[in-house]
Order: sequence, then C-alpha cells, then structure tokens
Amino acid sequence: QVQLVESGGGLVQAGDSLRLSCAATTRTFSSYVMGWFRQAPGKEREFVATINRSGSNTYYADSVKGRFTISRDSAKNTMYLQMNTLKPEDTALYYCAAARRVGVATAATDFGSWGQGTQVTVSS
Repeated sequence: QVQLVESGGGLVQAGDSLRLSCAATTRTFSSYVMGWFRQAPGKEREFVATINRSGSNTYYADSVKGRFTISRDSAKNTMYLQMNTLKPEDTALYYCAAARRVGVATAATDFGSWGQGTQVTVSS
C-alpha cells in the first residue's frame, strides 16, 4: 500500500491560484493511477481529477475543467493539482488518492490509498 501526503493548501482570494502536491512513498509510483477528490463541509466527497499511470491521459470534473490541471512527476513520486481562477465554491478539504489499476478512475471506491487531506479556502 502506498502512503500519500498532501501539501500546498491555504487561504486565498477568489481568482487566485494554488498548486497542491501529493508525495507518494512507494517504489512503484508509475504503477498507480492517481486522483484528487475534495470534500466541503456538510457535503459528500467528490471527484476532482484523475491521471493515468504514464501521465498521458487525464480526466476532470465539469466544475473544474479548464481551471485545474493534474500532472505527475515519476522521478519525484509526486502528483500535482494546479488550480487557477479559484472560486469560493472550490473551498474544501482536498485529498489525493492512488489506485492499482490500468485506466483512469473517477469513483472514490476505485482508490485504495488516501492521504490525510489539505485544506483549501477561497474567500470572495
């Protein structure tokens, strides 16, 4: 099982940008599909973005498409989420997740390893 640690969250204003990082402790980072999810207070955890094992295929939730970019660096065992033009509705605890599978995944149940989360708060 891979251990995941998120970082990069913070308090920003609407329109600002943030880059989240997810460091994975594993010797086989390239064998994992990776994803970002978020959970706002009083709401269920929701899918944000996913990237396949090679980094060649990505998929986004409609709510972040065109504003967020997911990427990964296998040399650093790290995944990123570049978030631009942030909105107050992006406020949530952001989690990274890893799945041992071939194709991208969007369901939380597809992912077997989770980080502890990093808080993103966007003020209006």
